Amino acid sequence: MMDLDLAHTVLDAQPFSRMLGARLTHIGDDGVTLAVDVRDDLRQQYGYIHGGVLSYLADNALTYAAALGLGPDIVTSGFSIEYLSPARDGRELVTHATLVHAGRTKAVARCDISVIDNDGTRRVVAAAQGTSMVRGRGSRTALQH
Repeated sequence: MMDLDLAHTVLDAQPFSRMLGARLTHIGDDGVTLAVDVRDDLRQQYGYIHGGVLSYLADNALTYAAALGLGPDIVTSGFSIEYLSPARDGRELVTHATLVHAGRTKAVARCDISVIDNDGTRRVVAAAQGTSMVRGRGSRTALQH
């Protein structure tokens, strides 16, 4: 129901995603992968990547995964996130989300957010689960948050 070209179009239509430099690197039956480069302007006062950046990654990745089952005309209805470890050093944040279940109007997805260190080591820093629901009549390129 969602292919990589449409997903890129939707992501590019989100000014906040463009500001973060978010990239969809994979979309398929096995899930969705979204990435953001680690930058100093994404850090909070202790030098960790701000939790809002991790929440953004969860929100977007979960919604894209839900779109695999519901199509693109959906909105996030809620999600919960657990911060497991501070994201400090590294070159990239990568989120992989999978569709858990899709009904007619609502879907559940889950994801892990990892930091990729400069040596290529992947370390999970957060985990999230969320729901998305069909928005209703209107644009078929929504994926709104």
